[in-house]
Amino acid sequence: MAFFRGHYTTYMSEIVPPEVRPKPVVPAKPSHVSQPPTSMHSSQGSGVGGQGSGGGSALLGYIGIDTIIEQMRKKTMKTGFDFNIMIVGQSGLGKSTLVNTLFKSQVSRKSSGWSRDEKIPKTVEIKSVSHVIEEGGVKMKLTVVDTPGFGDQINNENCWEPISKYINEQYEKFLKEEVNIARKKRIPDTRVHCCLYFISPTGHSLRQLDIEFMKHLSRVVNIIPVIAKSDTLTLEEKNEFKQRVRKELEMCGVEFYPQKEFDDDMEDKSDNDKIREAMPFAVVGSDKEYQVNGKRVLGRKTAWGVVEVENPNHCEFAQLRDFLIRSHLQDLKEVTHNIHYETYRAKRLNDNGGLHPIPTSAPNGTQESNL
Repeated sequence: MAFFRGHYTTYMSEIVPPEVRPKPVVPAKPSHVSQPPTSMHSSQGSGVGGQGSGGGSALLGYIGIDTIIEQMRKKTMKTGFDFNIMIVGQSGLGKSTLVNTLFKSQVSRKSSGWSRDEKIPKTVEIKSVSHVIEEGGVKMKLTVVDTPGFGDQINNENCWEPISKYINEQYEKFLKEEVNIARKKRIPDTRVHCCLYFISPTGHSLRQLDIEFMKHLSRVVNIIPVIAKSDTLTLEEKNEFKQRVRKELEMCGVEFYPQKEFDDDMEDKSDNDKIREAMPFAVVGSDKEYQVNGKRVLGRKTAWGVVEVENPNHCEFAQLRDFLIRSHLQDLKEVTHNIHYETYRAKRLNDNGGLHPIPTSAPNGTQESNL
């Protein structure tokens, strides 16, 4: 019996289940979450992913939906993005200088071999210059579309038509690439995302040409009106002129960016209302630096001092730059794609009978689609 009991006891000890090991705990985001208890079993084994005896907190990192933001940031830094800006206005208003000041680079048509001695064409000759700007590891392909000689002719009837045609041609290029059967992984985007319209600082009222241009072009592109060379106006003249311009644009039914109907929520409406009340921005552009109070600043030197470009007390250039680049650049691209391009696309396909484009063979054997 003793031998049997001993044998029975020994047999039962062999089938007793081992001690259950605690499962490693994925650490949560808050730093105050306590560490999972460690035991002799967990300290002897290796963690998931090759981790050693650091406990459960060292096994995995924070897992959350908001990590998609970091994924998008990394992808954007790799691929970069495009931004296309058009500048329109009379000659001599400092359009090229202002664009150079905005991006702190020589991105205007001056750097592309344009000669001031060349004769201004009778019709608007549109020129585009592309540059790749890199900052903080992010690449941006910036294209500046210039319209030299706009509004300088004796007969300016329908002088906005070449500009409207150019904008629609870019929509057409994008649409043709989009409807191809074997389309590119990344379609080149040459669509105009923003049009800076330069208003002459007369201090009186808008020209009829200004009103007609913005009325026709606001349907196909984001218009941002700016008062050029605002340092020629006094503070009172500048404020009165801005109010007069806003009133005239409203009376004539001209909608400039950001449009009220595109406000997504109350927060956007509140922010955009402040911007709409500040428009048109009264700006000064300069790519020359001067010494002011021991600092090098961009400005325009006059007989009575230096007009500092980036000083909000002197002009509204800093507001325009923050609005255009820091806060609304992506929204400008989205409105262009979702509103203006979609309007063109729907009209274009409707004119085509609502049918899908028929693929045809190009001379080089590739498949293309005709609308």
